[in-house]
Amino acid sequence: MAEARDLKHNSRQITDGPERAPARSYLKGIGFDSEALARPIIGVAHCWTETMPCNFNHRVLAAKVKEGVRQAGGTPMEFNTIAISDGITMGTSGMKTSLVSREVIADSIELMGLGHLFDGIVAIAACDKTIPGAVMALARLDLPSVLLYSGSIAPGRWRGKDVTIMNVFEAVGAHASGNMTDEELEELENVASPGAGACGGQFTANTMAMAFEVLGISPMGSSMVPAEDGRKGQVAVEVGRLVMDVLARDQRPSEIITRESLENAIAAVSMSGGSTNAVLHLLAIASEAGIDLDIDQFDAIATSTPVLCDLQPGGRYVAVDLYKAGGVPLVTKRLMEAGKLHPDAATVTGRSIGEQAREAHETPGQQVVRPLSEPIKKTGGLAVLRGNLAPEGCVVKLSGHERRRHVGPARVFESEEDAMAAVTSKRIRENDVVVIRNEGPAGGPGMREMLAVTAAIVGEGLGESVALLTDGRFSGATRGFMAGHVAPEAARGGAIAAVADGDMVTIDVDERRLDVDLTSEEIARRVATYQSPARVDGNGVLSKYTKLVSSASTGAVTR
Repeated sequence: MAEARDLKHNSRQITDGPERAPARSYLKGIGFDSEALARPIIGVAHCWTETMPCNFNHRVLAAKVKEGVRQAGGTPMEFNTIAISDGITMGTSGMKTSLVSREVIADSIELMGLGHLFDGIVAIAACDKTIPGAVMALARLDLPSVLLYSGSIAPGRWRGKDVTIMNVFEAVGAHASGNMTDEELEELENVASPGAGACGGQFTANTMAMAFEVLGISPMGSSMVPAEDGRKGQVAVEVGRLVMDVLARDQRPSEIITRESLENAIAAVSMSGGSTNAVLHLLAIASEAGIDLDIDQFDAIATSTPVLCDLQPGGRYVAVDLYKAGGVPLVTKRLMEAGKLHPDAATVTGRSIGEQAREAHETPGQQVVRPLSEPIKKTGGLAVLRGNLAPEGCVVKLSGHERRRHVGPARVFESEEDAMAAVTSKRIRENDVVVIRNEGPAGGPGMREMLAVTAAIVGEGLGESVALLTDGRFSGATRGFMAGHVAPEAARGGAIAAVADGDMVTIDVDERRLDVDLTSEEIARRVATYQSPARVDGNGVLSKYTKLVSSASTGAVTR
């Protein structure tokens, strides 16, 4: 008969033996008795903060997770890490810290796991960088683990219709162009974000939540339960019980995060018209897991995957509607029907993704997820372009607009602030290609999102006639013809540094090209003489990040 596996495989180093009496004394003084310390210890990581709605329910959910862990025979130990709100810092210097925070979140959860020798981990995450940051840490630690997405916010109501924070960003452009009064703008901002939870559309948070549920590190059916839905607490209890089952089975993230499961996640992003930030984050996860995945694989999968989800920013519905329609399980069912799912991929539930996809429930009459025979677009929601402006690639979001080619004169800006000033003062014209550089991973630093600029362009009525390219990123809420992640970036000698006002730029999706009408010799000459504007980042975290961060084309990971 096989010997039973020791579920306290790590934590005995902390709790067992006479020499560990000081450690036990510390823990007993804060409420952990001998019985609790004899059980497997589960770290419960979360990102609670009072600086945003996204993670505002994490302490409540952590208590529920701990309840489930105790019910299943474990001892939970709660700890938290940082979070930066993309939406609140958007358009400010504070946004530089957002992508940097992904690495800090991953490092901090990893350090706690290594230092306190937990036997398993539950990570609770919500806003854009906390979700991939948590999974990066789980991949590094490779302990029995479960990710819990804490849920989406409900839509607000304004003048008889549902609204999200995307409407507020676009209202800034409408206000600047004189199409909205001060009073109307304030009225909208007062109702668009009505409680706790991550941004409501298929923006980055919900995109990554879906991706990781399809990847298998979150339990099927858990993610789209809204943040303030009464069932979310029960989901958290179930996750607490589940991690003890994962521990008993000794299932590790390395068994779940595979090439096949990553391809499943990419296909879900494509089918849902999700955020281009998924490219960065899934490349980073692959890097942490030691899996060979390159940016061109996203294009290959998107090219053969239809867009079926009618979700904001390009569509009509939000995450709450997707939950009511059938949630992520319904999307996996459509992926299976399309032949875009590796059905044997493992999940934390102990069952394959295919088994669970076959059992998906579809609400009769729902219109959020189209049938395979009626796609919104026949190919997926993003494309990867190369060319003399992006030899390492760039990412274009295709959902939310119909254009596939744009040729126009460059309007060059050395920062997001400069571009925003031009947009709001009506200096951008139809057919322009707005070029924003020095916003890449190293050049920003931190690869700021351009939602403020793109939303203002849409709000001014230029969304269908202007294109934008940048070595920075776009928010999942961005819509319009936009090319981001241009690599190499300007600060690392990329060709985007060579572009000058008036140069003709071509963005051609069908040809998968991003080009400027310059010879290679002229590009090299201009790049050689170009100097990025001086930055004042001090000697702290941003300076450290600048020195360590890789290209966006490899996930902007630090090494």
